[in-house]
Order: sequence, then structure tokens, then C-alpha cells
Amino acid sequence: LRGERGRPRVTREVVAQYAADGHLAILLGADSSVGQACHRRRPDLAAAELRWWHHEVGATVYVEICSHLEATGAIRSSAAAARLLQMARDTGTTAVLTNAVRYPAPEQAPVADVLDAVRRLVPISRRHLDRSNAQGYLKGWPELRGVADEIVAMAGGAAVERARLLADTIALAESCALDPIADVGLGDIHVPELAVVAAGSRAERAGDVRSVLAGYESRRRPQARIDQEARHAHDLLSARCNRELDRRRVTSAAAAQRLAAELAVIADLGFAGYFLTVVEVVDLIRDMGVRVAARGSGAGSLVNYLLGISGVDPIRHNLLMERFLSPLRRSLPDIDVDVESARRTEVYERILARFGGERCTCVSMRDTYRVRHAIRDVGAALGMSPGDVDAFAKAFPHIRAAQVREALTELPEVRASEIGRRAATGELEVFLDLVTALDGLPRHIAVHPCGVLLSDATMLDRTPVEASWQGFPMSQFDKDDVEALGFLKLDVLGIRMQSAMQYAVAEIGRVDGQQVVLDEIPLDDPDTFALIGSTRTLGCFQIESPGQRELLGKFGPRTFDDIIIDISLFRPGPVK
Repeated sequence: LRGERGRPRVTREVVAQYAADGHLAILLGADSSVGQACHRRRPDLAAAELRWWHHEVGATVYVEICSHLEATGAIRSSAAAARLLQMARDTGTTAVLTNAVRYPAPEQAPVADVLDAVRRLVPISRRHLDRSNAQGYLKGWPELRGVADEIVAMAGGAAVERARLLADTIALAESCALDPIADVGLGDIHVPELAVVAAGSRAERAGDVRSVLAGYESRRRPQARIDQEARHAHDLLSARCNRELDRRRVTSAAAAQRLAAELAVIADLGFAGYFLTVVEVVDLIRDMGVRVAARGSGAGSLVNYLLGISGVDPIRHNLLMERFLSPLRRSLPDIDVDVESARRTEVYERILARFGGERCTCVSMRDTYRVRHAIRDVGAALGMSPGDVDAFAKAFPHIRAAQVREALTELPEVRASEIGRRAATGELEVFLDLVTALDGLPRHIAVHPCGVLLSDATMLDRTPVEASWQGFPMSQFDKDDVEALGFLKLDVLGIRMQSAMQYAVAEIGRVDGQQVVLDEIPLDDPDTFALIGSTRTLGCFQIESPGQRELLGKFGPRTFDDIIIDISLFRPGPVK
């Protein structure tokens, strides 16, 4: 069903398929085929359409009654609503009352007009407006009672019919209420099922993963099964970590105690499935021949080191696990994975193929209106000169749209500009009001540059998903939303230096016939430290900025720990 973004391709047959189980209510209002047929005075067509829905779906079909108190003849007039109510009465369909809300308050109607014009790439004019008044706001119950009285009276109904209409509306609204815990999953974590994770990349190559995924068609597992899987996942995690400790011949008491302490915290938080999922993704990337490394506070975890997620030994470097994982924080920890930037898209495709679109999607990010974008879009919607709009936008620094009047008052360069002079005369009041009103509203949605969301088979019950420009599935929630909902968010960052190193190794092999293993290069090479101390580090990851080169010349690092200290402190927070 994929097509152009923003243009739905869902058919009524698809909607009926999902509504047949009783979990989806179908509201057929003024804009539906039923409403359009009634508006054209074709009750026969409207009745036929309603009969189809009743046959395919059953009792969860409703006729949506709405009046914006427009003039008779308009599709959202009380007369049109009365004809829909009569159609519901004649076909035995339950009717409910709505207000087709577009904005919270009446004074925000012009903002909706601007956004409609921006979306359609047309200036605002009478023929492009979707409204004739500002009645499409979030009305209170007393106001809706008055609307119901008018519609029922025009349909020839009695007070008892109005009472039934309001009662059915309340009943439907109450049935649609979501429980934040049971329905949305707030306060819980949702990682892929253990059987799906344990299937592994070998099963994927053998084509067995689809059969594993098919075993979870019901999506929602009973809590007892979830608890059982969590215990089994912890046993698998403990066994893998202890095997790796033995394989590396690490016999120190400190390592054993540290591992036991970390596993105890993971067991208490119920996060074993999280670690097994992350290591499955990391192994998947390595199987592709892509360079991968973890960054951030996850390097302080011995479990991450033993699983191969991180290449840093936290005991040798005396790193703390609590910054990464603590019983005082119930949210899932954060592991950032660096991969070759040239193959990041390929990595995304492999992760999506491995876990399927029911359990995996990309995280989105929203571009919201700031002053320059708001000026350009409002100016275009109002039909202003493109030259003036461009000059107006460029007069402002990169600030919030809500600060437009403050900037006109306090910034001399803005006050002296063309927009400043015209604003001082009062001729731009409506324009500035609309620019301010757009502040913080979403302007564009795009794939987050690194976030991948992983969950169990209930993912699509908890987040809406759409296709990105490249065709990747994309959650409509941003990174903060998905973390609050308990989804596993894994940041897969494309790093150009990882690609550069891989390319350099391949070229050395092609030209010199020498196979270089980067992870086996010694960290105490004197020639390397001499080069770093010379400050000729352009092209060296993280130590190539002008400030870093100056610091390296003064600091003169002689060991790898010196470089760690340098990079750790040379950041916006610590450097102050």
C-alpha cells in the first residue's frame, strides 16, 4: 500500500479487515462517502454504503453528526447534519455527535488556514479556505448540547432522540479511553520476544525467523509468560558472560565480583532481554563485515565488554557501571553504536529485515517552526512579495518564532531593517501575530539520524508508523516519546572515520598485499605519539579541531590514557 507520503492508500476493505474484531470504531461523517451522498440528496447511495459497512464490520459502525453552524447548503451545516441523522435513523445505525475539531480555540482558525495554504502551496483565498466560520474548535459539552438541539429539531426528532444521541456519544468516548499502563504500556519496557532474539542471524540465513515471528500472531502475551521469558533471558545472559570470562582466562576476584554485581542489577531491573537484543544487533553488524564500536557510558559495563558490545575493559580503566546502569533508574539504558557511515543505510535495512516491520522501526524527529521558516511560510500564505519575504527572514538571527516582536524591539540591526521599519508603522500586525502563532508547531517530520526502535509484537499497538522519504518505516514519536513508552531505542551512528579506516585497510591490502587488523595495533607506538604531539592531526578523529591541535601541542600526550583524558575533558561541559 505504499505511495506518495501524505496521501493515504488505505482502502475501505483494509479498514474493515481491522475493524471486524471490534477493536476499531468506524465513524462515517460529512466527508465520508455516506456523508457526500447525503449532501448530494442521494439517500439510496448513502444507504447502500452503510449496508456494506454493516455487513463487513457490524455494530462498530457509527454515523458521525457534526454541524459548524454554516449556511444551509454547506456540507457542515445543521441541515446536512440533519439529513445524516435521518439516514442513521432509517438504517438503524448508531449516531454520535462530534465537532470535527481543527484547533483548540476559535481565535486559532487563521493559523489553520495558514497551515492549509502552506501544505497546498497556494496563497490564502476564499476558494482555498476549508471553513466559512471559526466553529471548528474544541467545544464544551454545554455548547454541543445546543448544536444537538438544532440538528435533532431539523431532523424532526424529539427530546428523547437528542438524549440518545448524547448518551451514545458519551458511551463511544468512554470506550475509546486508553489506559496509560494496560493499553499504552507506560512504566513498562517492551523488547523483542526471547524466541525472536534467540533465533539469531543463523536462523535468518536459514529462513527460519519468519516462522518464529509467526508464532506471536496474537501479539499480546500474558504477564506470566513475559516473566518466564525474563527469567530465561537472564539465565542465558549470565551463562554467556561467565563463558566469556572463562574464555579470556580472567580469574581475578574483582572481575567475578563486578560481573555478579552487574548481573544482579540487571536481574532486579528485568533488563536481560535488552542486552541480548543489543548484542544480537551488534553481532548482526559484524557478520556484515562492517566496523562497529560502542560509545558513551556503556563502556563502563563489564557485561557490555564480555558480550562484545564494547571493546573497552572497564576494570582495567577503572570505569563505573552506575553512570550507565543503576537500580535508581528504571528506564532502559542507552547504548550508542558507531558504524561505517558509507554502510549505515545497509545496516538499517539488515536490522529491519532481521526483526521485521512489526517489531522494528526508525525513530523520527520533528522540525518545528522557528522565526525564519515561520516568516517564509506565513509570507507565502498571505501572498506577499517573495523578495520582501526573503529579506524579512534574513533580517532575523536563528531564534524562536515567539521572539519575533522581542527581536524587533531589542535588536538594533533588526529594528533598522525593512521589516523593522514597516513593523513600526503597525502595518504588519496580522503577519507578526501569525508568525508568533506558528512557534513550536511541527513543520516537517524526518528519520532521526541514528535512532532505531526495537520492541515486541505490540509495537504497532503503541506507535503510529509511516514511510520516510527513503521508504524506511518511521515511528511518528520522537526519541523522548519512545523512551517514555519503554521501547528499546538503539542509536546506530554513521561515522565517517570508521569508513575511512575500513577503506584505508582495504587499500593497504590491495596495494601492498598486507592485511592490517586495526584492533591488534599496539597502543604505545612512539611514532604515532610523535605525530600527535606535532599537532599535525587534521583528519584524525576527535583531535583535529583548531582547539584540540593547540592543546595537543601544549599537553604532549605520551600514552593512550593521556589521549583519553584529552578527549574526555575537551567537551562543552567539562572544558568550562
